[in-house]
Amino acid sequence: MHYIAELRKAKKESKTLNIGLFTDTYFPQINGVGTSVHTLYEQLTAMGHNVYIFTPSDPRRTSDENENIIRMPSMPCFFLKNFRIGLLYSPKELLKIYELKLDIIHTQTEFSLGTFGKTLAKFCGIPLVHTYHTMYEDYVHYIVNGALISRSMAHSFSKHFCNSANAVIAPTEKVKTSLQEYGVTRPISIIPTGIDTTRFKKENYNKKDIAEMRSEYGFDENTEVLLVLGRIAQEKSIDIILKAMPEVFEERPNSRLLIVGDGPYRNELEKMAADLGILEKITFAGSKPWAEIGSYYQMADIYLSASSSETQGLTFVEAMAGGIPVIAKKDPCLYGLVENGVSGFMFEEDSELPSLINSALSDRENLEKISENAVVSAEKFSAKTFGKNVFALYEQVLEKKDSLYYLPSVAQSAERKVTYIAVKERRKIRKAERKIKNMALKPVRAVKKYALSIKNSNKQNGGNTQ
Repeated sequence: MHYIAELRKAKKESKTLNIGLFTDTYFPQINGVGTSVHTLYEQLTAMGHNVYIFTPSDPRRTSDENENIIRMPSMPCFFLKNFRIGLLYSPKELLKIYELKLDIIHTQTEFSLGTFGKTLAKFCGIPLVHTYHTMYEDYVHYIVNGALISRSMAHSFSKHFCNSANAVIAPTEKVKTSLQEYGVTRPISIIPTGIDTTRFKKENYNKKDIAEMRSEYGFDENTEVLLVLGRIAQEKSIDIILKAMPEVFEERPNSRLLIVGDGPYRNELEKMAADLGILEKITFAGSKPWAEIGSYYQMADIYLSASSSETQGLTFVEAMAGGIPVIAKKDPCLYGLVENGVSGFMFEEDSELPSLINSALSDRENLEKISENAVVSAEKFSAKTFGKNVFALYEQVLEKKDSLYYLPSVAQSAERKVTYIAVKERRKIRKAERKIKNMALKPVRAVKKYALSIKNSNKQNGGNTQ
C-alpha cells in the first residue's frame, strides 16, 4: 500500500498530462472548431503538457506540420466541400495511439474522429471530455436537403454522445441550455473558447500594408468596407446582409461589401447579388490562410453577421480584439461580449439592418468609442484564460476518476485488451480468407462429387450404364 500511495502522490505532483484532442476539422481548414483546437493545443503545450491532435488526413497540409498532429486515413465528404471523413482504423493504429499513454481524451466532434476518440476512451479506460461546438439542428439541410435526418434526430444524437463523456464543455449559456433540453445529464461547464487577442490588435499591423491590400481590391482611403468573414453556408444567413445592401449603397455610395471565405452557398449568393443589381459593389475574396485573417479585419470599417446558428462566434471576438465594431443579429451567444450601443450593435428584425449600418457609419465619433470598448470586451476571452479553465476541468475529471486508473496492473490489463482485439481481428481476416477459398473450390468439389457418384452407381449396376 505504501508503493501505491507514493505512485498516486508522484502522479498528482507532476501534473504533466498526455492529452489527445480528436477533431474532424483542423488547419488548413478555416473554421471556428479548427481555431479552437489550435488555440487549446498552443495553450496546453505552453503549460508544459504533451498534446496530440488526431485529425483526418488532408492533401493541403504543409510539409513542416508539427509531429504531434497525427493525421488519420480519410476520404472527401461528398456533401461538404473541403471537409474530410475519417475511415475505419486498424488495430495497428489503435496500438500506436495506446503507446502514447493518454491521460485525457478530449473530443471536439461527434462524427468520425469524435466517435473514434470516444471508443478509444471507453476501451482503454481513459476519461473523456467533450466540447459541443455545433448546433446540428441548424445543419440537417446538408444531408439530402433535410429529408434523411430531422432536427429531433440531431437532438437525440447529440444527447447520446454527450452522455457518454465524463464531462461536457459548452462555449456559452445558450449551448448549455440547449443540451439540457436535449436530455444531457452529464456535468456541463461553460468555458468560452479563447483566442490570442494580441495577434489581432490594430497596433500589430502596418497602416501602409493595409492600405496596399485595400488598393488591391479596388478600395481607396474613402471606401467604407463592410466585412463578412467565415464559411459561406446557408445557416450563416449572409443572404440577409445582401438584401440590406441596396439601401446601404444608395445612401452611402462609397461603401463596399467584402466577403472573405468559401462554402456551398457561394454560387447562390453571387446569383442573388446579380439579381439585386449590386454585384459590382461586392467582392467575393474566397478562402484565405489563417495567418492573413487579421489583415482582413483591419481592412474593414465594420464587421457584419446575421447568423443565429453560432454556438459562440469566434469571429466576433477576433474582430473586436482588432478594434473593428461589430453589427450582429441579437443572439444569446453574444451576451457578455457585445453590449448593444456600447461595445457593438445588435438588431432583432432583418429590416433594421440597413438603417443600423447607415447610422453607424454616419457617426464616426461614436464608432471610435465603440471600437475602444470592443477591444476591452474581447479581452475577457483570452486564450490564456481558456487554456487554464479547460485544464482545471481535466483535473476535476481525473480527481473523480478511480485512483486505481493510474496503477500498472490496470495499464497492463488495457494493453492485454488492445492485444486481444488485434489478434481477434487477424482471426476474422483468416476466417474470411478460408471462406473465400472454400467458395472458390465449391464448383470443383461438386464436379468431383458428381463423378464419384456416377462411378459408384456403375459399380452397383455391374458396369451397366443403361
